[in-house]
Amino acid sequence: MTVQGQDHSAAGPSATQWPGRWLRARLGYEPADAGLFVAALTHRSAGRPHNERLEFLGDAVLNLLVAEHLYRGFPAAAEGDLSRLRAWLVSAPPLAEIAAAIGLGEELRMGSGELKTGGFRRESILADALEAVIGAVYLDGGLAAAHGVVFRLFGERLSRLPDPQELKDPKTRLQEYLQSRGLQLPTYEVVRTEGEVHAQTFWVQCCAGALSLSATGQGLSRRRAEQEAAGLVLKAISPVNGAGDV
Repeated sequence: MTVQGQDHSAAGPSATQWPGRWLRARLGYEPADAGLFVAALTHRSAGRPHNERLEFLGDAVLNLLVAEHLYRGFPAAAEGDLSRLRAWLVSAPPLAEIAAAIGLGEELRMGSGELKTGGFRRESILADALEAVIGAVYLDGGLAAAHGVVFRLFGERLSRLPDPQELKDPKTRLQEYLQSRGLQLPTYEVVRTEGEVHAQTFWVQCCAGALSLSATGQGLSRRRAEQEAAGLVLKAISPVNGAGDV
């Protein structure tokens, strides 16, 4: 299998260089069992062993390490706030950003079909592969090694964590705003859909009757359209910051 002209076959001279050279350069990690990392960097489209089992393990390891960091770093934070901070750190978008920054996509072994469709740039594939690499580090070097790699990768984000209240989604913030004032909760109604069943666009109206406000949001899922509509209502309540005082 090849990725952007790089030879990642299991045999041949490159097998002694890949993926060790990349791991040392980008993660500061010296692997003991290179086979674990070959699997971690192999998408299922390229055959077995691939990275799905390591992804499962890496997800758990990453969540544990981040949860411990947040627990110790925010002793007064409620469980909901800790959960929002963790999600901000380890959801697919930030994982994919980190993976792209360390050139992980260029190291993946993929089948020709995935390569042709740009799979090495796809958010879900990058996020899953990063988790698989973390799982491989854990198996190869233990929890201390995984801790070192995770905080090398996530250090910048951990140093600039936002206020947990800023991470609440618009629907939650609008609901809390209304509840805190004893007002009726908003309603959401799909007013229009377009496109094929597998690729629909939704328009949803959010109506906050108690405030005589309504807005229509658009999204590729009903949930996203609802969130956008709620956000528009929040902006109407507080044009400067979208009811950020809630």
